[in-house]
Amino acid sequence: MPKKKPILAFVKELPKNIFSGFVVSLIALPLGLGLAIASEAPPLAGIIAAVAGGVVVALFGGSHITIAGPGNGLVIVLLAAITTLGGGNLYEGYLFTLAAIILSGVLLFLFGVLRLGAMSEFFPASALQGMLAAIGIGILAKQFHLMLGLTTVSGGTIDQLIAIPDSLLLFLALHPFSGVLGAAGLIFLFLYSRIRNPLFHLIPAPMWVVVGSIGVGYYYTLILNQPLPIDPELLIKIPDQLISSLPRPNFTRIFDLEFLGVVISITLIANIESLLSIKAVDKLDPKKRRSNVNKDLRALGMASVVSGFLGGLNVVTVIARSSVNANNGGSNRSSNFFHALFLVLFVVLLGDQIQRIPLTALAAILVFTGYKLAAPENLIRIYKIGPEQALIFLVTLITTLFSSLIVGIGVGILFTFIIHLFLSKNFFMFSLAIFKPNVLMFREEQSGNYYVSVKNFCSFLNFYRLKMKLDQIPESEHAIVDFSLCDFVDHTVMEGLSDYQRSFARKNGAFETIGLDIHAAETQHPFAVRKSLPLNTLIGLQNALTNRQKNLKKLARQLEWEYVPQIVENPKGIESFLFFESKVVNYGVNTILATDQSFTLFDLSFSEGAFITKEDLKATFLLFDSPKPMPVFVLDKEDFKNTLYHWAGFDDINFSQHPDFSKRFHLSGNDRKAIQKLFTKELIFFFESHPIFHIESNGKRLLIKGKDRLSSIQEIKIMLAFAQDFRQLLQQSTKNK
Repeated sequence: MPKKKPILAFVKELPKNIFSGFVVSLIALPLGLGLAIASEAPPLAGIIAAVAGGVVVALFGGSHITIAGPGNGLVIVLLAAITTLGGGNLYEGYLFTLAAIILSGVLLFLFGVLRLGAMSEFFPASALQGMLAAIGIGILAKQFHLMLGLTTVSGGTIDQLIAIPDSLLLFLALHPFSGVLGAAGLIFLFLYSRIRNPLFHLIPAPMWVVVGSIGVGYYYTLILNQPLPIDPELLIKIPDQLISSLPRPNFTRIFDLEFLGVVISITLIANIESLLSIKAVDKLDPKKRRSNVNKDLRALGMASVVSGFLGGLNVVTVIARSSVNANNGGSNRSSNFFHALFLVLFVVLLGDQIQRIPLTALAAILVFTGYKLAAPENLIRIYKIGPEQALIFLVTLITTLFSSLIVGIGVGILFTFIIHLFLSKNFFMFSLAIFKPNVLMFREEQSGNYYVSVKNFCSFLNFYRLKMKLDQIPESEHAIVDFSLCDFVDHTVMEGLSDYQRSFARKNGAFETIGLDIHAAETQHPFAVRKSLPLNTLIGLQNALTNRQKNLKKLARQLEWEYVPQIVENPKGIESFLFFESKVVNYGVNTILATDQSFTLFDLSFSEGAFITKEDLKATFLLFDSPKPMPVFVLDKEDFKNTLYHWAGFDDINFSQHPDFSKRFHLSGNDRKAIQKLFTKELIFFFESHPIFHIESNGKRLLIKGKDRLSSIQEIKIMLAFAQDFRQLLQQSTKNK
């Protein structure tokens, strides 16, 4: 029976996966044709890649709802390869590029075998955004002229951008109808989201552009009885004999440095684009599953090899088509297969209609795609994270435009590293900690929470070490990541932690970061770079609130208490407690104060030891007034530094009637009789039925300490509830007397 359940589930979900595959194919058809044309490859090369990706990745992939096919990121690389490897002969360049695609597929397969799926973690987020923006500009610059019906504009990306004004003036004289048709398609794509009719949105915007352009052609030929006013050179061409016309990859330049450079470039970009897309699509999975990225890399590599031998482009995981798949009910890899099947049916059954698609319409789709990748709002969004991130973005973008993708991303990584050195202002420590952040993880015995402590520096270069620990934690559990001992946390890490927070939330888990409250940030953005500063610099600093601080503020508002995030040098009222006799208090922060000042909660930084034994510690404390006079005492779990209290003259006080309490707790104080009188049966039962805290009384006030670290929001709520119940119980005991 258990073996039949997956099969039954597969059959049950088959209709919606067929439908989703069909919808995706409506996007894949125009994009596949367009991306191939943009790369100077035959139009069907893009369709072949989509079909090979759909079949192979569906059979052997490690993801669930991703769609494989030709990607935007490789257009610039493939275009450069086809135009240069053939020495000006585009067809020869195409054959050499097919060989490069096959070899890149082999490398991608080896990446999966060697479990190098974590490679994407070594690329800073802002540099990647800059690279994608450069790709978008490159696509837009090339396709803008074709959208206007002009096929003679040549040169690099900068030359093509400069030539745009001339093309706007020239197209009306050469190809007015084709140009207007392309421009109309572009305008429609920008207006598509504003159309509110849900039935209209059943057909994706790119397919509307294609169908509309074909419809205009039929209007002229069938209604007006006029010849199609589009130059035949601006229409899709499909060979009559598909099988016999398949090209043969040329491997004669396999040892040529220029050829090997193309192979490396294709492999690197395909790897980055696929891994980033897989990671993004996992967030859209309604079943909250994680992909096996290394298995997916192997499948993508095999698909690229198959595609290359059949004359197709590289196969990568594509985010746009994958998101459409998720939004239309795709639930397993069969939707990827059906999208490939429908593409085959389109080519076989609707080949004549495909050949009526104007290249200007496909170019409009690609211009829109390029604009989305390089839209100004992307730079604005990154600038809000931090000015330094915008600078990284621009340096990567400009370098890529004037050189190549490989050089661009390399410069972006190097420049990010330099920026980090500048921000940290500690070259020696930063260099030592680049690849070795101290990451400690364990499961706390009492709460069952997973605690992860990060020390030194955490950046894009070593984030994978932290991810290795976090990936071991079930997303249905409670994870606490502590950065209180970390001096520098970069934008890539902050954004990655946000992804984990969403993943845990989807599976009803909890993911909290602590210890960033006293780190300075350049902006209010939650993904801003955070760095520790000297205490005298931080005092009075109006810093950007962390997520934890925002939640503390929210908690205070719910309680109708006051929240003060600023640092206080000497918190009042704690020096009289035994806990601080051998410690030096550095500062308090994140104070939550009750309206009547009866309760005060705060994070405290303190030190113990001296010289080489000195250790800086942080913990969360709760201080509240006792409703009645009481003896001085200390209550903690039995194994807690009992020697300290013994030296202070506090012997363990046991209760013969409550052996479990005496075994679990260490109770001490200088007035044994008063303490035994205070600890009634009700109070003892109260402590036995609640989490164990370190509790002290100085006679007038009570001090409660949580973990030997900063407490999470959930733990703070538990501490507050405990203290309020404890105080109420003391009040009741006073009234009973």
